[in-house]
Amino acid sequence: MKIALRRRLAGLAVAALVCGLTGPWAGIPARAGGLITLNGAGATFPYPLYSRWFAEYNRLHPDVRINYQSIGSGGGIAQVQRGTVDFGASDAPLSDDQLRAMGRPVVLIPTVAGSIALTYNLPGVKTGVRLTPENIVEIYMGRITRWNDAAIIANNAGTPLPDMPVTAVHRSDGSGTTFHFTSFLSEVSRAWSDKVGRGTAVEWPAGIGGKGNEGVAGAVKETPGAIGYVELAYVAQNRLAYAVVRNRAGQWVAPSLSSTTAAAAGGAQKMGQTSDVRVSIANAPGPNVYPIAGFTYLLVPQNQTDEAKGRALAEFLWWAVHDGEKDAPPLLYAPIPGPVVALDERILKTITYQGGALLAER
Repeated sequence: MKIALRRRLAGLAVAALVCGLTGPWAGIPARAGGLITLNGAGATFPYPLYSRWFAEYNRLHPDVRINYQSIGSGGGIAQVQRGTVDFGASDAPLSDDQLRAMGRPVVLIPTVAGSIALTYNLPGVKTGVRLTPENIVEIYMGRITRWNDAAIIANNAGTPLPDMPVTAVHRSDGSGTTFHFTSFLSEVSRAWSDKVGRGTAVEWPAGIGGKGNEGVAGAVKETPGAIGYVELAYVAQNRLAYAVVRNRAGQWVAPSLSSTTAAAAGGAQKMGQTSDVRVSIANAPGPNVYPIAGFTYLLVPQNQTDEAKGRALAEFLWWAVHDGEKDAPPLLYAPIPGPVVALDERILKTITYQGGALLAER
């Protein structure tokens, strides 16, 4: 784990030089002196991995630089719709209505799967507090208000849970992480589904907000008694304690690379049955599956308007879902399974410029 984190931090340091529209290359035209600059924005959930990818691809292809704003899935979707970026990123798969609202064909490219951990700040209590789906729903409904509630104590014999108020922390911005978390809550609770539902932003019954995975993790770290949902890499980076969750099969499972990979395998089967990459793996079946997980997607206009930029983007995406996948496990993301790679290949070959496929030769 420590090695993985050191690799990640080194990658982020390099990526800081090549990512972010406010960085040293902000304002450079799309093509200047042979340089092609691609601009993207969106999800914070995969940002640690995407930062690594953009830095590594620039090292391999110095003529292509990729700027990325980690502003949340909602912001990424909006910027793609407005046409202000070359690509977006969203953890939430776009609905048919959202795709129609784009005003042009946009394809979704699943890149990796990740788990969402429930991290908490309980003085003297380490990783491993057991939470049932019902516990989690009741906490975020505002009905479990203290850590020594009988419903939590029942599954944590021997763990000294304090008589301390529970502060539920949620995302304050439009977020694919929120989509995956509320998808899980909706799958396990009819009451949550009917009252709150799933989405990148919802009306929270209780709690306080934090912006981005970083904001939620920071709020939990600073607030004794707090609990929040964040992408697993952020939990590892900040060395936060996290809960073990009872899954659909009745097993207690921690968020990890292996339990995320098990969830992704189930999603691959769904995609294979429908040829639609928009699948949910929340509360997926299987004894080793962590139940709060999801795929994340890149959003790409199918018909490119600039041949050089379009080709550079398509070639980067091809590299990402093949060679780039090796960078996922050290950062605790599950690489997409082989059948999903095959689906991505077919989708990427539909990206065109003036009617011609940009990757026709692949």
